[in-house]
Amino acid sequence: MHMMTVKQRGVWAVLLWPCLLTMSVPLDCKEEQGSLSRCLSISQEKLLDRVIQHAELIYRVSEESCTLFEEMFIPFPLRLQRNQASYTCITKALPLPSSKSEIQQISDKWLLHSVLMLVQSWIEPLVYLQTTLDRYDDAPDLLLNKTKWVSDKLISLEQGVVVLIKKMLDEGALTTTYSEQGLFQYDVQPEMLESVMRDYTLLTCFKKDAHKMETFLKLLKCRQTDKYNCA
Repeated sequence: MHMMTVKQRGVWAVLLWPCLLTMSVPLDCKEEQGSLSRCLSISQEKLLDRVIQHAELIYRVSEESCTLFEEMFIPFPLRLQRNQASYTCITKALPLPSSKSEIQQISDKWLLHSVLMLVQSWIEPLVYLQTTLDRYDDAPDLLLNKTKWVSDKLISLEQGVVVLIKKMLDEGALTTTYSEQGLFQYDVQPEMLESVMRDYTLLTCFKKDAHKMETFLKLLKCRQTDKYNCA
């Protein structure tokens, strides 16, 4: 089977990118006054479906961004080096379930709280990633567009999860005690290789956490429909 080159894949990705954008279901909860009343008028079931669709798309685009970044900037030996090095994801300090059994045992409330903690912890780092990628001389527009899209959609996902918590748990405006401040630190002018590897770590860590968000939300959906058969 003929394998496409990186350039060919990039061409196809550019052609398909507008289609991916149109597939996204709107999840803009805020009115002009700043309230979240738009999503409050949506039924709980439909809102959960929209939140899951957002999480699915965010994870998919994060995978594509990570792969594109690898192909553009990370030689294979450096990928191995990163896997062997002790790079720590910024959300490691969060009290999240880590094993399948722990995930199965936590309540619906903590599933939603876990998703919200992950979302809020990544908003600032993804904004920072935008500023660093803009300084790359040969960063393709496709990569910049994908990371910008993910950053914007993460804020929409946060709005949707906050409203979902209010609907499902009858809680008001929810805030977590786990701010991204202190979780995310960076130097003002890092060395180039260090900067590239740190950006690569951010992308790979975010991809993992985006998958967690999707997994937690799909488990929550399963519990709403088939409580005793959710694997």
